[in-house]
Amino acid sequence: MAVSRRKFVSVTAAGTSAAALGALGLATRASASAVSPSASAAPAASGPGDVVGKVTVGYQGWFACIGDGAPINAWWHWSPNSSQPPSPSNTGIVAWPDMRDYTKTYQTAYANLGNGQPATLFSSYDQQTVDTHFQWMQQNNIDTAALQRFNPVGGEGPTRDAMATKVRSAAESHGRKFYIMYDVTDWTNMQSEIKTDWTNKMKAHTASSAYATQNGKPVVCIWGFGFNDDKRPWAPAPCLDVVNWFKSQGCYVIGGVPTWWRTGDRDSRAGFSDVYHAFNMISPWMVGRIGNVSDADNFYNVATVPDLAECAAHGIDYQPCVLPGAVTLRQRAHGDFMWRQFYNMCRAGVQGIYISMFDEYNEGNQIAKTAESQAFVPTNSGFLALDEDGTACSSDYYLRLTGDGGKMLKGQIALTATRPTQPTTTTPGGGTGTVISLRARVNNNYVTAENAGAAALIANRTAIGAWEQFDMTDAGGGNIALRAHANNRYVSAGSGNLIADSTTVGAAQTFTLVHNSDGSVSLRAQATNQYVTAENAGAAPLVANRAAIGAWEKFDLITG
Repeated sequence: MAVSRRKFVSVTAAGTSAAALGALGLATRASASAVSPSASAAPAASGPGDVVGKVTVGYQGWFACIGDGAPINAWWHWSPNSSQPPSPSNTGIVAWPDMRDYTKTYQTAYANLGNGQPATLFSSYDQQTVDTHFQWMQQNNIDTAALQRFNPVGGEGPTRDAMATKVRSAAESHGRKFYIMYDVTDWTNMQSEIKTDWTNKMKAHTASSAYATQNGKPVVCIWGFGFNDDKRPWAPAPCLDVVNWFKSQGCYVIGGVPTWWRTGDRDSRAGFSDVYHAFNMISPWMVGRIGNVSDADNFYNVATVPDLAECAAHGIDYQPCVLPGAVTLRQRAHGDFMWRQFYNMCRAGVQGIYISMFDEYNEGNQIAKTAESQAFVPTNSGFLALDEDGTACSSDYYLRLTGDGGKMLKGQIALTATRPTQPTTTTPGGGTGTVISLRARVNNNYVTAENAGAAALIANRTAIGAWEQFDMTDAGGGNIALRAHANNRYVSAGSGNLIADSTTVGAAQTFTLVHNSDGSVSLRAQATNQYVTAENAGAAPLVANRAAIGAWEKFDLITG
């Protein structure tokens, strides 16, 4: 079966059929009921670094819009006819991004969202977009991003060159690591041009403090050697030449290889064993191979455990894929599918994990913020939202789940088959919170968790976005807590300004909600027994220091 990272390899809409699994060699090897209780962790070839012991996300960065200034000047990857805006009849995506965190957006030809807002999309070429994505990585403790780099010699090259610079800047700003991941799909003159591209362009990025290293060497990944299809037609010799050339340049080289690299059949070309064993790290492809929890358990037995043993025997690190599942195929099961993979990989003792992918809205297997309900999807699109199975999931749920998987990989939480974070925000009282925004009556502006929650709350926004939304949850005793959507932390009050900085609810995070006779509300902080005020008529941050309710202490509470 041919594999393309430009087109999702769907198995069945309901999951993975036995026939399809049989074609890939999964159904005939082991059953889900035969899952081993635990595998002995294979010894790592390398110590912890920027990929060993870490979670890496595949980052496409390949969306552009006409009018964004990108050299490609097209609706790149948003629509097949890229000279025209995406619409129901001209779409290149199968899932709709949550657009509330982007400050610059581009109007599409879709109908308005279910909530009445315009159907706009982002451009990866805007630095704010890349910064937003890396901020999400930072907020969810995602370590490293692998920037996908397809053939840069053609017309896409200048835009891809610019994207590498934008990713570097965002990684440096947000304390994340990144590395170049070459995808050799359809790259006719790959053997010579990939060396030239590294030498003349991409190698310069290794001077960045944010460029990923492993064993003191800059990391490079090459995805596509050995696949048994016409998009990657090379014999073993030119591929081995490229791997050894990068190693001679002092690089730590990861191989994005076929699922059945170890056995050398099915999706792998014969004769590639020496190529695979030349890599410093092996990362087998997984998209389209599994579609439900049973598949994931089967894969643990027939691929993960023996793959890990093979790598250990040859001194190679192992970085398998974890998938959130395709939204359009209803595979996600509100996180059960992805978490089972995290659990299986961690109990096997893998050296690192690769998430396929961060921003792959084309295939629908993205972890980046995604429409959580039909309120955030164009009404004429037919797209599913994250609540498609009837379970509400916040738009950032798969980012949070990835953060939890990273903690389990690093031993920061115990190995568990149960997801630590549930799809909906769980309140201290055990219920689910109501999404609210607060508008200060004194200046008619919305309260925001400034700088994605890193700065104090202040009433200075004219519209509601993610930073202006909070989960109002039950804190017990008739009181409430406020959890900021900007960073998933609870708002604290005390001697200083209000700020969303706590992962738990205590006295400092507890407020009494007072309903005033004029329809407004006020908040009295338990920590100070004082009312929250929009200080200086809203020009200064919120602080809980007023003994009585006046105009500055009144807010409109907006739900939804």
